[in-house]
Amino acid sequence: MRRTPLRLFQLSLLVATESAAEGVNLQFASLVVNYDLPWNPQRIEQRIGRCHRYGQQHDVVVVNFLNKRNAADQRVFELLSEKFRLFDGVFGASDEVLGALESGVDIEKRIAQVYQTCRTTDEISAAFDRLQAELEEEIASRMAQTRQALLENFDEEVNRRMKLHRDEMLNALSQRERWLADLTRCELGDNAEFDSAAPRFRYAGDLAPRGFYNLDWRDAEKRNEVFYQLDHPLATHVVNRAASRCLPVQTLVLDYAAHKSIVSALEPLRGQSGWVELSKLIVNSFDADEFLIFSAHTNDGLSLDDDLCRKLLSLPARVIEDQREIPPESSLSALRDKSIAKFVAEVDGRNAQFFDEEVSKLDRWADDLKLGLEAEIKELDKAIREARRTAGLAATLSDKLAAQREIKSLEGKRSKKRRELYEAQDAIDADRDKLISHVAARLKQTMQVEKIFTIRWNLI
Repeated sequence: MRRTPLRLFQLSLLVATESAAEGVNLQFASLVVNYDLPWNPQRIEQRIGRCHRYGQQHDVVVVNFLNKRNAADQRVFELLSEKFRLFDGVFGASDEVLGALESGVDIEKRIAQVYQTCRTTDEISAAFDRLQAELEEEIASRMAQTRQALLENFDEEVNRRMKLHRDEMLNALSQRERWLADLTRCELGDNAEFDSAAPRFRYAGDLAPRGFYNLDWRDAEKRNEVFYQLDHPLATHVVNRAASRCLPVQTLVLDYAAHKSIVSALEPLRGQSGWVELSKLIVNSFDADEFLIFSAHTNDGLSLDDDLCRKLLSLPARVIEDQREIPPESSLSALRDKSIAKFVAEVDGRNAQFFDEEVSKLDRWADDLKLGLEAEIKELDKAIREARRTAGLAATLSDKLAAQREIKSLEGKRSKKRRELYEAQDAIDADRDKLISHVAARLKQTMQVEKIFTIRWNLI
């Protein structure tokens, strides 16, 4: 029977008491499961903070177990999630809420008192209503002051990274969703009427059912509206139409002063001009990888990186129709080729890592298989030695014959296991050859570069 390597993933679990919330770095994990919910919100913040800390490479997901039949437990969760905002993913928000309180221990005592003194659902509800009312005004005031200070004094990039900057209409949306909303507004034109206070719009065209479309799935559920995302047919049509449009070389005036936020990286470029080109690189090897490549520089020859180009193109702009220049192809192509080489090297590195991982899986599977067979052979050797000792001590001829039959049977099993070991080694070698051939075939890399647009920019 031919054996093939098992494709398994490793899952590590850490079951810990409250002691794991103090002084332990757990950023290698990205999932926190609260089997119980402490009444002190600062203790929950400490638990999450063990994983959500410097060095974490993934979004930390928090799962809370809740006894829905216990009214007090439900109100504790409501207090923690809605008032203290411990689980909403807004970095720094819960810190500010907790900082507005005199002591988390006092809150814990108040909640413990509710559990000890209240017996009916009405008593529990009334007690928690009083507690939340006492905290509501202080929390709201502190949060408003903190957000206003951040929006007025911090750079746009800082606000974006802290996820506290919110556009009036695109509240709590990601950068990708904001891009989708802006593109939809541009492409649909008069067929879409956008709400100024929420990330939603009323569609009146013929490309999709008419009605309200909402980019916030929670709000969409509450309003019974269509959740608008990238894979929605209307969004797909909008993106495809924009991507297929042929864009001539244009001159744009970018207005920094009209931008609502501070972008520190762009301030040194005010008053300067230059070129920016956007291309799409498609690399076919193991998978089809697509990259957007910015090639940009100022008139003085200063090259601009991808992040700076994205910031530059996020500014309000107007087109100067009568000023079309010929782009400096040599300088832009040199920057483009440099970026292509970087992305190709990235793909090569990822493919090499994939190959190493597959070989490592194959080797681990081979080691497990060989160790298992070798352990079984050792057990059979031990059983054969024991059977031979028993045969030597047998008193009657019939016992000796029975012992010899047992020895012969065990030796047959041992021979079979040895053959399986040799066959397993042959199968491993065949699998390794197959893997190498498969990788070699897919490493026949092809590239395709498509130019999307080229613009002449003036930053004022």
